[in-house]
Amino acid sequence: MPRRRIGFWYRFAAVICKPPLVVLVKRDWRGMENIPAGGGFITAVNHNSHADPFLYGHFQYNTGRVPRFLAKSGLFKKGFVGAAMRGTGQIPVYRESTDALSAFRSAIDAVERGECVAFYPEGTLTRDPDGWPMTGKTGAARVALRTKCPVIPVAQWGANELLPPYSKKLRVFPRKTHRVLAGPPVDLSRFYDREMTPELLKEATGAIMAAVTRQLEEIRGEKAPDTPYDPRRERREQRRRTQAQTHGKAAPAGQGEELST
Repeated sequence: MPRRRIGFWYRFAAVICKPPLVVLVKRDWRGMENIPAGGGFITAVNHNSHADPFLYGHFQYNTGRVPRFLAKSGLFKKGFVGAAMRGTGQIPVYRESTDALSAFRSAIDAVERGECVAFYPEGTLTRDPDGWPMTGKTGAARVALRTKCPVIPVAQWGANELLPPYSKKLRVFPRKTHRVLAGPPVDLSRFYDREMTPELLKEATGAIMAAVTRQLEEIRGEKAPDTPYDPRRERREQRRRTQAQTHGKAAPAGQGEELST
């Protein structure tokens, strides 16, 4: 299937965004040959800065296969920003509503039309203390298994140095380098034509995130932790610690001394 033409809004956004990006950061981009020349596909990308959609979007734009990001539905309602989001074909995500599944259906439709849909499988900025990818959500795996489209694992590093996670302050000097490495498609064939159970989706998502992490290991020249950071596990542990502290404070006088002897 032929690739979709880039269109007015994407070219207009590029005219506005590319000059400052070129000034602010140097580029070390590898793996463009792994971006399919035609047909629908998914990119699975790690997320470590509020700036990386722009920097990663620049990389993807230069491949000739522009990405359709999944983005919060509220962004589509705000004047010029909303018009640009709609015009560039981004996909709104409606949280906690009857339209919550529409993003999933829209992503499938886009892939079947021959588009590139860019997923941040972590769902939010990484909370790993060292910036490694967290455990992923299952959306990318759902679309991939439904459409059997290629899933390209993409790692990036450098946007987080320009704009650290959860920060609003740019660190312009010294000039940062945005590094991107796109890998070959993740082999998900062992999951095809099987019942799409939560366990299957979790395993397929793990395979996707492992591939993204391997690309980031190559970029950083470091080994990632054996066990990815899991926000849900961390929240459970935090609740357990809080409960333990609360019970400890409520213990009768002298009990603490008995327990410590």
